[in-house]
Amino acid sequence: MMALGASASVQAQDIQVFPGGSSPSVIADPKNFSGHVVVDLLTPGSVSAPASSGLVSFAPRARTAWHTHPAGQMLIVTAGKGWVQQEGQPRQEITSGDVVWIPAGVRHWHGATTTTAMGHIAVTYLRDGKTADWMELVTDQEYEPR
Repeated sequence: MMALGASASVQAQDIQVFPGGSSPSVIADPKNFSGHVVVDLLTPGSVSAPASSGLVSFAPRARTAWHTHPAGQMLIVTAGKGWVQQEGQPRQEITSGDVVWIPAGVRHWHGATTTTAMGHIAVTYLRDGKTADWMELVTDQEYEPR
């Protein structure tokens, strides 16, 4: 039996702090996003972690393409108002302070409303080094409120 505080063959790692603004802002890839979307990576790619994270800022009418996540995604809405929609389900409104869990393999999109910008922190879990499977862009007809 091991004494309290004793370690087996587990190697401790040091805590790492990544200062805000230490990664440059990038315009989101138009193959995967419609409208003006800016991404600020919060977790550097060099870090060995089970998830990636980023602050994603959507201008009004901006949104993701349809996509899935092989290990799920959590969205923490930090500003404004937006929508999230699972394929085959009605869209849901999300606002600052809301937390959204998107299970692995669920086809969905998310973004700002037609009149209000929206920001969220996306924590996207990795499976086999992959965070998302991107599909076609959300059409204006799919996006427009009915």
